Formats: sequence, C-alpha cells, structure tokens
Amino acid sequence: MTRIAVIGAHGQVGQRLLNQIYNRGDEGVGIIRNRDHGEDLVRLGAEAVLLDIENSDVEALASVLRGVDVVVFSAGAGPNSGPARKRTVDYNGSVKTAWAADLAGVERMIQVSAMGVDEPLADDTEEGWRAYVEAKRDADANLRDTDLDWTIIRPGGLTTDEGTGLVTLGDSVGRGEIPRDDVAALILAAIDDDRTIGRTFEAISGDTPIVDAIDALVR
Repeated sequence: MTRIAVIGAHGQVGQRLLNQIYNRGDEGVGIIRNRDHGEDLVRLGAEAVLLDIENSDVEALASVLRGVDVVVFSAGAGPNSGPARKRTVDYNGSVKTAWAADLAGVERMIQVSAMGVDEPLADDTEEGWRAYVEAKRDADANLRDTDLDWTIIRPGGLTTDEGTGLVTLGDSVGRGEIPRDDVAALILAAIDDDRTIGRTFEAISGDTPIVDAIDALVR
C-alpha cells in the first residue's frame, strides 16, 4: 500500500486525486489550511492534516510528511489572488514542500504545474498572469535542481468534464483542455511508472489511454 500526501488537497484536482487514491486501495493524506475542509477529505477516504504551508516552517511540514511514500504538490493561490500570493503559494509552497520532503526522507514528488510556463512573456503581459507563470516556472526549475525523484506534469486548460482516460502527452503538445479527473489519474499513473522520474511533460485530452501514452513518452 502506497501512502500519498497531497498538498492543495481541497482543490479540484486534489479532491479527485484523493478519491482515486482511496478507490485503488492506497492511503491518501490531504494537507489543508482550513479546518472546515477536513470533513470533505474524510468523506473522500483520506486522512486530513491541518497545516498552512504558506505560514508554517519547513520542519513543521516535514513532520507531517514522515512515513509518506510520495508527495504531490497541487496547490495554487487561485485566480482571485494577487501577484504576491502567487509567489508565496505557487512558488514558495513548492520549494518548501521539496525541502520538507527531503528532510522527511520522502524521495518521490509529483508536481502539477501549467502548460507553456517556459515560454517568454510579452512585455505587456497582465501582472497577475505574469506572476502566476513566473511562479510555476521557477517552482519547476527549483524541483529539477533537487535530488528528489521528481515528475512535473503540465496540464492544459482544466475542465470539470468526466474523465475519459484518454490523453495526449509530450514535451509540447499544443493548446488544449483536459478534465481534472484525467489529471488525477495521470498523477497516479506517473507514480506507478518510475520511468517518469526526471521527466517534465504536457498533457491534454487525446486518443491514447493514459498508461499507453506514458509508455510511448518514456520508452
């Protein structure tokens, strides 16, 4: 049985992921900053842990990651937040998670990033979008520089459509959308396939079953 901690557990991807973790017989640990969200995670079959990664120190986060096999970073400040919180959550939260994982002896980390964040930004890019892209870009760069067994998944536009289990994966796949259900399933498939370690790839809906798409990507 694999014990998987999810940072950003009450987000829409996080909740779907915890539900899929439970359904396949593994243990999910949802790390949340709002006590009121705990019951939602318990209903999904997860253990809820209260910890605000934005305001807690690395040692506190490491203490809740001990005994975990994999940590998934799927947190974000959200579209209504300002540029400063994009930095403190999307970037600093990821950096702190990677550091805490190392302290806790957790070797495997999956990061949910965003498509196209390595592309240059136009001079007139809106401030909030610039902050988001730069935070995701820098968080990915930091994770790549760690000694963790990392995988970075960069999904296209996220939808609430029912998952199909069919995707297109690649270093660059072009613009597209993908259901959050399929992002969650893709995270678990990446955990199951060690060949995804050290890989960064984009993901949108497609015609290929997830396991087959990963196999074609990493073989």
